[in-house]
Amino acid sequence: MYMNNADDITNEEFDTKSLYQIGYGLYVLTTRDGDKDNGCIVNTVMQVTSTPPLIAVVVSKQNYTCGLIQKTGKLNINSLSESTPFEVFKHFGYQSGKDTDKFAGCSPERSANGLIILPKHTVGYLSLEVERELDFGTHIQFMCTPVEGKLLSDEETVSYTYYQNNIKPKPQPEKKSGFICRICGYVYEGSTLPDDYICPICKHGVADFEPI
Repeated sequence: MYMNNADDITNEEFDTKSLYQIGYGLYVLTTRDGDKDNGCIVNTVMQVTSTPPLIAVVVSKQNYTCGLIQKTGKLNINSLSESTPFEVFKHFGYQSGKDTDKFAGCSPERSANGLIILPKHTVGYLSLEVERELDFGTHIQFMCTPVEGKLLSDEETVSYTYYQNNIKPKPQPEKKSGFICRICGYVYEGSTLPDDYICPICKHGVADFEPI
């Protein structure tokens, strides 16, 4: 995802947060080499022409999936819905197909090109064939022709913003151990409160403290 590299830009007149206004969707990209299926999360998929239709898909070179696309020239784009649970993003985006079979124990549906279509949480899919590729250093842009496509649901497709605000778990603040003064709210951090401790704010003793 290009947004992850935004902070590397050092131009003082460029506010990297201005990149966040660019809309992104989230998709599971599936591909296959021999009997090996794989999939990963991508957020850069766009239609660049309509006649004939041409689809651009950008994939990080670090993704195992990227090499499979370069080898086979085929991929499916599964558009995820807003009801997609975090576990789906975690499964396809937080581990590598190099050392994990992401479809182990599954018998998923397939499109005419033999690639997987996710049976759940998918608004629709596109089967694509690569026409050419552009190397952008850290990423490869695949310019593709759609050969098959179908809508599977009338749900809303998930945007990157929706995912961040409503699906991805929020970091939980570290729970501190200690004691709070019932009089002024001062917090003493620690597992044990000394018997002779006096609150530095209101000067009350341990009798007015309670565990957090």
